[in-house]
Amino acid sequence: MATRGAAAAHSPPLFSGFDVALLLGVLASILARAASVGVCYGTSGDNLPAASTVVGMLRENGFTVVRLYWPDPAALAALAGTGIRVVVGVPNDALPELATSESAAASWVRQNIQAHPEVTFRYVVVGNEVPAGDTRHLVPAMENVHAALAAAGLLRRRVKVTTAISQGTIAVHLPPSAGEFTPEALSFMGYVVSFLERTRAPLLANLYPYFVYTLGLGHMDASFALFTSPETVVQDGEYGYQNMFDATVDALYTAVGKLGGTRVRVVVSETGWPTAGGAAASVENAMTYNQNLVRHVWKGTPRRPGRKVEAYVFALFNENLKEAGVEQNWGLFYPNMERVYPITFGA
Repeated sequence: MATRGAAAAHSPPLFSGFDVALLLGVLASILARAASVGVCYGTSGDNLPAASTVVGMLRENGFTVVRLYWPDPAALAALAGTGIRVVVGVPNDALPELATSESAAASWVRQNIQAHPEVTFRYVVVGNEVPAGDTRHLVPAMENVHAALAAAGLLRRRVKVTTAISQGTIAVHLPPSAGEFTPEALSFMGYVVSFLERTRAPLLANLYPYFVYTLGLGHMDASFALFTSPETVVQDGEYGYQNMFDATVDALYTAVGKLGGTRVRVVVSETGWPTAGGAAASVENAMTYNQNLVRHVWKGTPRRPGRKVEAYVFALFNENLKEAGVEQNWGLFYPNMERVYPITFGA
């Protein structure tokens, strides 16, 4: 025993200091190439590249997660086996049937989730900015889709059911400690938050400092919206805010907390800045906002420092079938796949 122990003591190490340094360098290189944000892949255009080409673009640019607004078969087929995680939407017009029929929810899951076993699904987003008249269908649809995923054994793959709300559901942004939902949103958000708290799912929110700034809702300077303020703009007790993004995220956490969502994480499911078509819309501002967003999300917010904010840039392409104006000009890329402006997606 002593002889074997002595021999082991003199055995060469499995890895030399050089090997460890090399491995760390490779790991750092991989992390640098990986995008720190996800991206929204909309299809409201008649000149967009094929889904297989788009998936190649996602991989080339380091995106590891993508949001789809509907279960586009071509996109899902192209994403199969890539390891890119997928946030897939249930369109608003499907909610009434899914809310009232467990069999319809089971059919939806079978056709759009189970039919793609090699796709890595992250979230199923039941409804996107559901109009006030349809919110009564929202939580029943979420419950039925969740039950269908459970019956199919897909919850074991950590697929979460959630919904995406609009910035307009937030009545108070500043100060963040006073964050609260509008009276209209309160009519359904309590049920949403209760569902998310019980199922340990996040709340998705489409948050746009651009609109807060251009509509004059925050009475702020452009630098507060663009992440370029050199100093604290809003002091909220012990927390100082230099940008509207952090303030809005923390205001939403406050509003959710008031409804009992102490474990509900906020995911920014859309954010970005347009390059044309409206006030303050320019290539320079879009590049500034999105590049600063990419670098900033790792820092967390003043109330949650060091806890990365999961965020999705809107959008991958300029989409020419959307309403004229800013709606057509959020893309990181033109339909011909050229970048609208220089940007790196790694932190």
